[in-house]
Amino acid sequence: MDSLHPSVLRPSSQNSEFYSHTEDYFLVCGLGSLGQQCVTILREFGGRVSAIDQHKPDTWDIPDIPECLDRLWIGDCQQTDVLKQAEIDRCRAILLVTSNEQVNIETAFAARLLNPAVRLVVRSAKQNLNQLLEQQLGNFVAFEPTQLSAHAFALAAMDRDILGFFHLDGEQFRVVHYTIQTGHRWCNTRRVYELNSSSRRVLLHRSATDPVTELHQFHQWNPMDRILAGDEVVTLERFQGHGSERAASTQSSSIFEKVRLALRRLQPSLLRQYIEQFQHNTQGNQIQRVVIICGLTILGLVILGTALFWRNYPNLNVLDAFVATAVLLLGGFGDLFSELTITNSGIPQWLRLFGLFLTLAGTAFVGVIYALLTEKLLTLRLQFLSRRPPLPTQNHSIVIGLGQVGQQVIALLQELKQSVVGITDSQIPQATFLPQTPIVFSSQNTALTKVNLESARSVVAVTADEMQNLEFGLMAHAVNPNCRLVIRTYNRRFNDNVARLFPYAHVLCVSALSAEAFAVAAFGENVLNLFRLQNRTILVTEYQIESDDTLNGLLLSEVSYGYGVVAIVHQRGGSGSWTTMPSDDSRLQVGDRLVVLATTTSLQRIERGEMAPRQWGIWIERLLSPTTAFDAGSELARVSGCDLNLARTVIDQIPTQFPIALYKHQALRLVRRLNKLQVMAQIRSFEVTQSLGTTR
Repeated sequence: MDSLHPSVLRPSSQNSEFYSHTEDYFLVCGLGSLGQQCVTILREFGGRVSAIDQHKPDTWDIPDIPECLDRLWIGDCQQTDVLKQAEIDRCRAILLVTSNEQVNIETAFAARLLNPAVRLVVRSAKQNLNQLLEQQLGNFVAFEPTQLSAHAFALAAMDRDILGFFHLDGEQFRVVHYTIQTGHRWCNTRRVYELNSSSRRVLLHRSATDPVTELHQFHQWNPMDRILAGDEVVTLERFQGHGSERAASTQSSSIFEKVRLALRRLQPSLLRQYIEQFQHNTQGNQIQRVVIICGLTILGLVILGTALFWRNYPNLNVLDAFVATAVLLLGGFGDLFSELTITNSGIPQWLRLFGLFLTLAGTAFVGVIYALLTEKLLTLRLQFLSRRPPLPTQNHSIVIGLGQVGQQVIALLQELKQSVVGITDSQIPQATFLPQTPIVFSSQNTALTKVNLESARSVVAVTADEMQNLEFGLMAHAVNPNCRLVIRTYNRRFNDNVARLFPYAHVLCVSALSAEAFAVAAFGENVLNLFRLQNRTILVTEYQIESDDTLNGLLLSEVSYGYGVVAIVHQRGGSGSWTTMPSDDSRLQVGDRLVVLATTTSLQRIERGEMAPRQWGIWIERLLSPTTAFDAGSELARVSGCDLNLARTVIDQIPTQFPIALYKHQALRLVRRLNKLQVMAQIRSFEVTQSLGTTR
């Protein structure tokens, strides 16, 4: 929506039927790459979608978009008449994803006036304004695609060990990939379920013989499998960081670290790098050129004057001749030659004239240097005291393009203690820009030769031009085929083609990464973060449990295994104490806050209330110790969620079947709990359990 001029509204659709009031209706404003991605995902959720755009696109990034849209309205979405005819009054949510932030905000105001209950999902990078609008308008959420995607780019640049990380309630969580080697502490000693703890959850387990399949939902692993050499395990871990030990270590070694860095700066290779960067930085800088010319002139005069005085006065040594020259350059002609006149009346006239010339030249050139240095000091405000770290020499990440995404990628990599260097050709204040990061200020073509590309771990090309990103990526791969190559794209079709043609590159489309967050937010959920796992986007999603919510009243085990999500934070009442990696036995209530990891498939199922079927039952064989009968009944009720009286009745009727079907993970955990209480039980398919119960 480049033009803001009002235009005639024209419906464009093959669908002649009217919308059903029982279905969710969404309106997308702006059919760029992001808007088209949002339309596709909303349709996958089962919603009906219409769109408004200033002009009908000539080509579509996603070819079947016209079939996904119920109607396409051509007009200016800021106009009240346009929104009315697009039936804003019936919308559950409106997604404002044009490339113009002002258009998005103004349309949000108009939509709120026409429909006080509509959910506003806005594309905007103005964080402070977004927070204020959320407080004032209510039912408002804003994202910026570049900010949402920064984590994915940073993680793609790293080795396979860390697949994702995010902060939640002051805690850092990491998604960690393990390839089990012989001798690993888990190898042949643990079953998969035993890895789960109060600070860890298993997201994925795959043996060396299992085929690589796409991740649709979590918990598709067998809890009883033993971890063997060659297995792959992906876990979510609350990162402790060993704070006290790390702090003590940092404090004790800080002095030695400073000494080590100082010694490294004296290395010839690093010195050459400093000289080369200084030469490049002075190119086009007139002030620095003047300083260099003045300095070289004074140096030449010092050498010449020292030689002349030492040659014409044999009684003077080299140091005395140098001091005499320096005095003349600093304006001491009268003092110096008056003394010489008394002791040596035969001073050559040409030498006196040369001394006068030295004084005049020194006054001019030294004065210029003083003035320029004073101006520089005042301009920099003493920032000359802070020096950039030296360029890394190996095992580092190179970030090309230091816009919003590039800066965030650098910050995230540094937070993960990764060595990184940036490349930019922007005209920005060099001393104030990312002062703690080594940066090469140069055109990217020439800068690649200065950042030790041959020994780099990864190259992340995130400029605003996707063709330029591809060019830099291919150049980097030609020099270092072993580095991880990450390329930023904006067009889904271009992204797919590049990914197929260059399989060694990690090609990430900004709109595709962020569209899932926009679409999920349209249903009222709050997307806190996202990362990639097995080529799927995993969303960190927050739920506030309401009375009509599909999650209300469920055990966390039912939420986790029924919908295929991973619960990572549960807060009772929304304001009380919160628990990370909560127990499966907690039951959700109105007002609770729940944060989960989920794919869009799982979120769609939550939205529709489509839980996976319970297919497993428990056959309870015998009770070895009557004293544990009471506790066994409590465990049955706690894990299954059944009524306590029913659980006690089942225990009294042993041997018997448990009449409630469970999920496999839930049933296995219940059997383990019962076995600890000396109650012998087995897990079987629910149909088999029912038949056993009728024959005994």
